[in-house]
Amino acid sequence: MTKTFAFLASSLCASFLLATAWTQETAKVAVTLHAAGSEPAAINQNPLEVRIAAGKIRGKEIGAAKVHAFLGIPYAAPPIGALRWVAPQPVAPWNGVLDATAFQRHCAQNHDASEDRQYSDSGESEDCLYLNVYTPATGHSGDRLPVMFWIHGGGYAGGAGSELRHNGDFLPTRGVILVTFNYRLGVFGFLALNGLAAEANGHAGNYAFLDMVQALTWVRDNIAAFGGDPRNVTIFGESAGASAVCTLMASPLARGLFQKAIGESGGALVGTRRPLGQELLPDIEVANSAWAKEALGTDDPAALRILPTAALLEAAGGKSPMNFGPVVDGLFLTETVAESYATGRQAHVPLMAGWNMDEGVLLVHGKVTAEEFKSKAAVLFPDPDRATEFLRLYPAETDNEATRSAVDFDGDNLIAYGTWNWLEEHRKTGQSPVYRYHFELIPPPSKYHGAEAFHSDEIEYVFGTLDTRPNSTWRPEDRKLSEQMMDYWTNFAKTGNPNGPGLPEWPVYEAGDPLIHFDATITVGTDTLRPRYEFLEKGRPTLHF
Repeated sequence: MTKTFAFLASSLCASFLLATAWTQETAKVAVTLHAAGSEPAAINQNPLEVRIAAGKIRGKEIGAAKVHAFLGIPYAAPPIGALRWVAPQPVAPWNGVLDATAFQRHCAQNHDASEDRQYSDSGESEDCLYLNVYTPATGHSGDRLPVMFWIHGGGYAGGAGSELRHNGDFLPTRGVILVTFNYRLGVFGFLALNGLAAEANGHAGNYAFLDMVQALTWVRDNIAAFGGDPRNVTIFGESAGASAVCTLMASPLARGLFQKAIGESGGALVGTRRPLGQELLPDIEVANSAWAKEALGTDDPAALRILPTAALLEAAGGKSPMNFGPVVDGLFLTETVAESYATGRQAHVPLMAGWNMDEGVLLVHGKVTAEEFKSKAAVLFPDPDRATEFLRLYPAETDNEATRSAVDFDGDNLIAYGTWNWLEEHRKTGQSPVYRYHFELIPPPSKYHGAEAFHSDEIEYVFGTLDTRPNSTWRPEDRKLSEQMMDYWTNFAKTGNPNGPGLPEWPVYEAGDPLIHFDATITVGTDTLRPRYEFLEKGRPTLHF
């Protein structure tokens, strides 16, 4: 036993030295060094060179020279070796000029079910805490442009800041600065063990969220050098990214780091069924400890830190990645997100959120017959009265109707209800304007998707990146809606109100439940689906079609 602990202690020490050396080497490799005295005496007016707190960086022109991109900027030390499962640490400053013209690697992850993720980086690594800044080419360091901080989706298990569909070629041309970034995922972002808590004053897990807070802190401290306003930051995200936005609004650590919020198809207020919700730390420590012992042979942090990345990913692949998620750790979250919103302790900022019409196609594959649907209803809702009400709200008299209702129910249960509940709670206690949308335009079929307003469908419309979707033949109505949505999103980032010249009026979500419908022609109407969400509020099953 003594030899074992001596070995672990020696290994941990070696890991710490490796992490330190890797941090220094990363900076050396990425930096173009200049000989002493080679810098011009005059102030450098090159808009592609920016001095930030850690040193100088050089970016490049993109988007037909309309946007300046600064890619692969470190916002924290590499979380490797002794820094695996540790809160993000400061970046080591560098000399010379950091080459910021290419993405750094995305965070280590198991391949998820989303085939449509197209990464623009060179691969995956645990050394992944980098961000990307996109500015209008016409901007200047003295400007105070609004900042849009994008949090990618992927169930807290996949995704990256380098995905093609949310690149920065177009959104900054609307007079905003866009920031995308990577955060730790899955087992690296959320593993919570008693041993890890003992190292960190009783706190463990939520490393992904601590990365988000660190990246937002970097924005606060550095974005002015790019012409951004650190006092006008909008956090926005899709799916798990939207859930993260909802959660950041509840975190005391994130307070004051953003002034507006946008959620696309996701939220953390999902009631009794919490795939992206919050568990209490003691409960999750027990579950994670049992998993680590079974899958890896130990739950000792020192032993786990010397395991290769691939070994942890392989072990995590045998456990649902969704089980690695947020916890009430006493640091990032001091109470559940639901408690924060119920008592009005969330950030009181303007909120814009919504979801897509066909979210449920993520789970429903092929036809569902009327007979199958009605049989499943009895399983989902054993109480006959509940089953009757369910079939009234989700009718299934024909096979086509049953298939449509299956898509509607699975979409409501997985995505819509949580987003709706977030909107409802924030307008009750948030003391800020709330805006709601429903995305309904059916896109042309593409390589990975059919003609459905599927989960994540709106991303390319919001970013103006329609042409990054493989094998799509876009129509004028798609181009027009993308232009309109880009205007709504950037208007909101500028003022907290999405409305502006030339756009149909988007009403505040208040009495009467008015919302905007994004289709070939944008319309406004009242919510006709509230009875479905109120039905789910009484109890949501864990099964789906």
